[in-house]
Amino acid sequence: MNSDNFSSLPLSKDMISNLQKIGYTDMTPIQKEALPLILNNKDIIAQAKTGSGKTAAFGIGILQRLDVKKFFIQSLVLCPTRELAHQVASELRNIAKFTHNIKILTICGGSAFYPQLNSLRHSAHIVVGTPGRVLKHLKKGSMDVSGLQTFVLDEADRMLDMGFIEEIEQVISYLPTKRQSLLFSATYLDDIIALGNSILRDAVEIKTTSTESKNKITQRFYKVDKGYKLEKLIDIFSTFKPENAIVFCNTKLECDEVAKNLLDKNIDALAIHGDLQQYERNDVLVQFGNKSCRVLLATDVAARGLDIKELSCVVNYDMPFAKETYTHRIGRTGRAGHEGLAFTFYHDGDDIEQYQDEALFDDIAELKAIDDFEMKPLFGTVVIEGGKKDKLRKGDILGALTGDVGLSGSDVGQIDIYERQSYVAIKSNKAEEAYKKLSKGKIKGKKFPLWIL
Repeated sequence: MNSDNFSSLPLSKDMISNLQKIGYTDMTPIQKEALPLILNNKDIIAQAKTGSGKTAAFGIGILQRLDVKKFFIQSLVLCPTRELAHQVASELRNIAKFTHNIKILTICGGSAFYPQLNSLRHSAHIVVGTPGRVLKHLKKGSMDVSGLQTFVLDEADRMLDMGFIEEIEQVISYLPTKRQSLLFSATYLDDIIALGNSILRDAVEIKTTSTESKNKITQRFYKVDKGYKLEKLIDIFSTFKPENAIVFCNTKLECDEVAKNLLDKNIDALAIHGDLQQYERNDVLVQFGNKSCRVLLATDVAARGLDIKELSCVVNYDMPFAKETYTHRIGRTGRAGHEGLAFTFYHDGDDIEQYQDEALFDDIAELKAIDDFEMKPLFGTVVIEGGKKDKLRKGDILGALTGDVGLSGSDVGQIDIYERQSYVAIKSNKAEEAYKKLSKGKIKGKKFPLWIL
């Protein structure tokens, strides 16, 4: 295949037109390698890193082959986390705009079971979900996959890291044997190859990691006594002034403690870990994603599946337990041509030799302490108790804010619309005023309850 353009593929005119509208022009390496095979109904096992465009690769493939007139589940995509499942579903819906009435359903744990049951009664064309919740529906008989054409296992290495192998095998036992299977993984460990051999038929192996552009990340290691880590973390922020940062701790307790201590020092921070309810996770992630929070404290498990497109820096407050974990952590910065920073604190006895060739081991004295240093949020988040179920659109919310409320378009940041709630980022100095005026007004002719996070 000579061309890198999507128009060189056997795609419908409507699909190509929509891809151009949403900014998909030239294919990434994984798309160029995988899409012709997917469109030709081949099974593939592909190694591609996060952010390589793999979601669009399998998404374009399954949407092109989908028959919208046949209203049953034609494709199933399994993801390791709820957050990743929602991101994948969102991207699929964006690509699916080329035709009407394609129903994409997200089935994940952490959400009420029975509303999902009701949605499945009306069926869907594509289901994106996590292994445990999908398996629960399959066992209950509420999810019919007898007509399935394509099965996608996304980020398979993370699935195995999280102990999902048994659930995955059970899910596969419900699927028709005659199907297309696509497996994507950032690593090619023996257990990934074994899993691929067990679910794929004459699979074509694809590795694009060597041709993908590497993240531009400056890695710095600092030797820090345990009692001074918080102080030196603040010094990193004051020296390098990142717009936002993810700080990794090895325990939930430490995430909470560091977040609280940073807030006490006028540095805006939130923690995310496994003890949070799903609605609490959503609130935290939306605020960090829309710049209403500058610093996110996270454990490795809680951060799996997070895809923050513009992340200034990553800090390993605690040394990761394995090199692979370190790679996953710092790989969240320096994406899409941006430069990123990765900082790691270590102590005597930590295994740092494996990082000697790729990182700078700097003197902690280089960091500059600034008196009364602050990191305040750029935006505040207003939550509207209404969403897709109420047929709210971004244009409706923006129109209300720039109309009756009197904001300019530049005062409004990211707008995230979910099934029953919408989150709106508004510049910090305008958020309180906007909340008060919007509380008295209407959106799309209707009053909605709302509050500020």
